[in-house]
Amino acid sequence: MRRSHFEAWAPHCPICARDRAQAPALLLADGAAEAEGDVLSGTLVCADAGCRAEYPVIDGIPVILANLRQHLGEHAVELLLRDDLDPAALSLLGDALGPDSWLDVVRQGVSTYAWDAFADLDPAEAAGDVPTPGAARRCLGKLLGLAQPFDLAGASRVLDLGCAAGRTAFDCAAAAPGSLVLGIDGNLALLRLARQAATRGEVSFGRRRIGLVYDHRRFAAALPGRERVDFWACDAAALPFAPGGADLVLALNLLDCVPDPVALLHAMAAALRPGGALLLATPFDWAARATPAAHWIGGHSQRGDGRGAAEPLLRALLSGTHGRSVPGIEVLGVGEHAWHTRLHDRSMVLYQTHLVAAWKPPGLERDGQHVLKR
Repeated sequence: MRRSHFEAWAPHCPICARDRAQAPALLLADGAAEAEGDVLSGTLVCADAGCRAEYPVIDGIPVILANLRQHLGEHAVELLLRDDLDPAALSLLGDALGPDSWLDVVRQGVSTYAWDAFADLDPAEAAGDVPTPGAARRCLGKLLGLAQPFDLAGASRVLDLGCAAGRTAFDCAAAAPGSLVLGIDGNLALLRLARQAATRGEVSFGRRRIGLVYDHRRFAAALPGRERVDFWACDAAALPFAPGGADLVLALNLLDCVPDPVALLHAMAAALRPGGALLLATPFDWAARATPAAHWIGGHSQRGDGRGAAEPLLRALLSGTHGRSVPGIEVLGVGEHAWHTRLHDRSMVLYQTHLVAAWKPPGLERDGQHVLKR
């Protein structure tokens, strides 16, 4: 956890924010291990003496979640996995645990996202194969093209929600040389990989070839601006920050992966400064295990006016014509993006991803529940 990001974003206690509508600061407890402005391990403590909730910093990743025990109970193995195991020993473990084991699930996810994020830097990667890595980066580029007149180059603080392996966060840092970029995700294995690129300038992961067979890859990732990028585990729909702090908030293929997508839209908008941009990409690939059907944006209730279509409902939520509309947001442009996801050498998934670029127009300030022009 970089000191620069901790001081700039000034996180507050998510439990107090959820349960008491208060936002006491989080303090770094004594005894933290730190090197060159980077907190490697320690504990963040709520400043409120009546709460004193604690949140760990493990391997440089602060885990700031109201449902901390539940999340760590489900995902701690992702954070505690060793990355120095001999590839042959790891292969034997994979065979012993078998398909669909916790290890297999983690390795498959890391392979898919790490390949898309970093395979263009891998000297061992075959050029010209289909699919080509970088679907997330190409998506970000299209969205920035739709977001005119917003200019990323002048941004000072950027939030990448659902950052996965983090390459889009690095792209934002390179394009905005005066920015601090914060990647947010709940997948602790991917956050470890992203932080490895940020702090060591290299990545190391198992690239899935087929079944339980993985080829170990390690290569340099000396990305421009990486010293201004950090990665935290937080709830994207309940960010532990004061509102109005970000010049850019992006969420690529996250909207259909959260329990309450409309709450995510409101959180993204609340995080923006006037003049800031909101970039959204989603294939509307709903799954009940991630999002209860009642919270889907489209994809059901085809008896209504939209006959189950997602795009007009999302547009209504962002344009003030829906009961749960996001206030103070103006849509700048919409588009589509073909997003290829690699599963293994013989399998890929193609998503037709819907793109929306919006912003909080400059000159708007919030006063209670009202948006006032100044």
